[in-house]
Amino acid sequence: MRYALAMPSQTLRLSSAERWELQSRVRSQTLRAGDVQRARLILMLAAGEAWSDIQAQLGCSSAYIQRWKQRFQEQRLAGLFTRHHGRRVAKRTPALEARILAWTRRPPNDGTTHWSSRRLAQALGVNHMMVMRVWQRAGLRPHRLERYLASDDPEFERKAADVIGLYVNPPQHAAVFCLDEKSGVQALDRLDRVLPLSPGAERHGFEYYRHGTLSLFAALNTRTGTVLGQTAPRHTTEEFVAFLAQLVALEPPGRAIHIVLDNFASHKTQRVHQFLAEHPNVYLHFTPTYSSWLNQVELWFAKIERHVIARGIFTSVKDLARKLMRFIRVHNRSARPIKWSYCDSLHRITFEACVTIH
Repeated sequence: MRYALAMPSQTLRLSSAERWELQSRVRSQTLRAGDVQRARLILMLAAGEAWSDIQAQLGCSSAYIQRWKQRFQEQRLAGLFTRHHGRRVAKRTPALEARILAWTRRPPNDGTTHWSSRRLAQALGVNHMMVMRVWQRAGLRPHRLERYLASDDPEFERKAADVIGLYVNPPQHAAVFCLDEKSGVQALDRLDRVLPLSPGAERHGFEYYRHGTLSLFAALNTRTGTVLGQTAPRHTTEEFVAFLAQLVALEPPGRAIHIVLDNFASHKTQRVHQFLAEHPNVYLHFTPTYSSWLNQVELWFAKIERHVIARGIFTSVKDLARKLMRFIRVHNRSARPIKWSYCDSLHRITFEACVTIH
């Protein structure tokens, strides 16, 4: 059914000021879309267009037309504004902030492990941005998970002071190396071609082929930042001792060599003790248990994992070894020492303790 609105009693009559205001609203690029649509509706009604044509052009219902036509007739331009009162704005008070933080630290009762800002806001009846601002002020990030491993070494402080002392107060006329092995490095070859960065991120196929594994021995010179690397098919005491022999051979005869390493079993065998007896200028400094973060070479291992191994494509174990050694050669051209600092709020390991050990 078409409503032509041809009768004088049904036709909207606009003053020149009203027509100019409505036309300026229609042309506006800053008003809300709802305000623009209502202004266009009144102009179309004043022009005598049929309701069916208005519904087709504006995508509205006849009830919408009738409602805003009646409001305009009663209040003119003032009647074209929405009447949604909304809910009362929640103010961030200390009590509300404490309530949000208390709920955040309690696990949800819906089976999930942690709160999201929207689920917590729904449970408390507040806006989710309020929850986000409270979390930001308190430094809480429930969506993040960090893992830690506490050392149970009864001699943690003594061993940690020994290692830290080598960094902040190294012995004179001696070389300090941080040594470790990265075992089980896989030579993975992708079965599907790599899609380049056009557009978006580089994409690798999910399937891969294993060509084998190798172990990477690395010793980082704390004074220069250079790395001595060597690959081996396995991770045994013989390979470890062979790497130690290579490290000693590259240093001037008689120079004291201090090596920081972890408590892996292959580092404490009878073969290692025999090597140390043959080379009295070599000193091993073991980190406390579960404290590999004290070994600077772990930082370098993280770097080679990101830049070579994680996204690498290796056609064979030899290809993997070649690319690892190439990365080490390039790294050594511009190597810099790691700037190590130590700060303990409890002052359990003092600088003086690190000095007296060496």
